[in-house]
Amino acid sequence: MTRAFFVTSSGTEIGKTYVTALLCRAMVKREMVPGALKPIMSGFDADDLPASDAGQLLSALGVPVTPETIASISPWRFTPSISPDMAAKRAGSEIDTDDLVQFCRLGLEAPSDALFIEAAGGIMAPINDRDLMIDWAQRLQFPLILVVGSYLGTISHTLTAIDAAQSRGLTIASLVMSESTVSPVPMEETAETISRYADGISISILGRGADISEVDGFLDTLLKL
Repeated sequence: MTRAFFVTSSGTEIGKTYVTALLCRAMVKREMVPGALKPIMSGFDADDLPASDAGQLLSALGVPVTPETIASISPWRFTPSISPDMAAKRAGSEIDTDDLVQFCRLGLEAPSDALFIEAAGGIMAPINDRDLMIDWAQRLQFPLILVVGSYLGTISHTLTAIDAAQSRGLTIASLVMSESTVSPVPMEETAETISRYADGISISILGRGADISEVDGFLDTLLKL
């Protein structure tokens, strides 16, 4: 059975796509078959497909970036860079969580060694008037890859996200710290502080401009689950 992971975050614009794309490239380099879905995209620019989150994932998979391939992994696309529930309302629609879950489960039918499902925004971002990203994750019950930043305030945001996930009975496969533009202290120091309150959670650190080799150990951990 295909391994599946739900890639979420403590907030938005922190590095979910960056981390997911690196994992996909690392798998391709090993001659493995990765799969990736970005079901919901806000801030989508139809005139610059390669720059979109879905476009970056397709490139990492070695798949041509076209309107059709974008639609195949990202059916809910919205232009405004706002929360999905607001973006959908502005488009005169609503994201149905049942449809979202079904789309992800269908993704498991495609042959792959691991499927990465990248969420939108942070773990508590709204999908619609009823559900949050964490509700989507809870419905799927896939292990989480929690991506966090190294900015001032990340310790509190990270521990809050961990607490929210664990209170719902969700498993955190790994926590990945992706270097923020401004990091007031070394990432290792921040990660060490977080680890004191996150018993049993593996933490990986990725600096800006990290290459494939830097996720090898992290990928090995995931593939053993």
